[in-house]
Amino acid sequence: MSATDAPSTSLRHHRPFALYWVSRVSSTVALQMQAVAVAWQMYDLTHNPLDLGLVGLVQFIPAALFVLVAGHVADRYDRRTIVRICQPVSGLAAATLAIGTLGGWMTRESLLAVVFVTGSARAFEQTTLTTLLPGIVPLPMLSRATAAGASATQIAVIGGPAAGGLLYAVSPILVYALCCMLYLTSSVLIANVKVERNAPSREPVSLAVLFAGFAYIRHNPVILGIISLDLFAVALGGVYALLPVFARDVFHAGPWGLGLLRASPGVGALIAAVILTHRPPRRFVGRIIFSSVAIFGIAIIVFALSQSFLLSMALLCLLGAADMVSVVIRMTLIQLETTDDMRGRVSAVNSLFVIASNQLGDFRAGLMASWIGTIPAVMVGGVGALLVVLIGRKVFAPLYRVETLDMQRR
Repeated sequence: MSATDAPSTSLRHHRPFALYWVSRVSSTVALQMQAVAVAWQMYDLTHNPLDLGLVGLVQFIPAALFVLVAGHVADRYDRRTIVRICQPVSGLAAATLAIGTLGGWMTRESLLAVVFVTGSARAFEQTTLTTLLPGIVPLPMLSRATAAGASATQIAVIGGPAAGGLLYAVSPILVYALCCMLYLTSSVLIANVKVERNAPSREPVSLAVLFAGFAYIRHNPVILGIISLDLFAVALGGVYALLPVFARDVFHAGPWGLGLLRASPGVGALIAAVILTHRPPRRFVGRIIFSSVAIFGIAIIVFALSQSFLLSMALLCLLGAADMVSVVIRMTLIQLETTDDMRGRVSAVNSLFVIASNQLGDFRAGLMASWIGTIPAVMVGGVGALLVVLIGRKVFAPLYRVETLDMQRR
């Protein structure tokens, strides 16, 4: 029986999805713990917010270089095997951080080099993981599975930074060693996921094949709109790179404070993901996604003005919840609007835009903070996100008019 013909059952009793879910939690916890440790270690070494932005830029470079190739690979080869290869590579990078920190030879340049390796593996892994989901669950369950999969990410985004910050206070070596173990565990779990999917594409490699995802998106105004909206809103409104500055210089907290701030968006996102798993949006989908981006921008502006640690955590929770609504709708629409033979390449373009928005947003924030200060840089980002909503309402009108998440759309 194929995945698309399987009877509709609870996601909790769907074994392939359960393994996929736990694997995703494990690898994302590792990524989040490593992000907190690297950010704190970098700021501790240089005390320069620009270097925090460079961490984001260095993660974007491999995505820009490899993500289109990753999409073609995901459409051509076994997607599960690709993920199994990427996760041990990330594990080796984490082991290098542990060994380098223990040996005392980790510098600004070596931190950036290891981040580049992790970003390279992530470019292939993130693209491929997205394309696995429609082959694991029946299409009628895809919206709920997307929300549940997103909840896996958010559980990791909550637990990873908090654990990373607390454990870093004990020993950064402990953080990196645990990250290595989690990456390897994730690889073992994904190896046991049974995937029912169509035969992979065997098109020869060419520029036309590599850029086919862009051509597909360009002719689909809904996908183009939803990807572009997220790209510009997050690239302009990125705030995460500057959280070490807020934790250390504004709130005078240690790495535990950074961990709590980094975990806060995940708390809000997890709450939103759980609600969307049981009650996915059924009407006014386009209006909901524009409203969520507007809330995202407002939360950033108020966060920049906050002098209370608890209020700032609450605002980051709200930011995370709004972002999760956008993520679930975006990922569901992209999968439903794309045929299986193109999912890898379309997901690759989406991954490129997501990584670009996050990492370039971090670089924008760090660069602007070094010019005009941390708080003004964050405020400018929030205003920019609101402008994206106002302009996008006109430019991406077909997206605004989307009414439902209908599995028959494509």
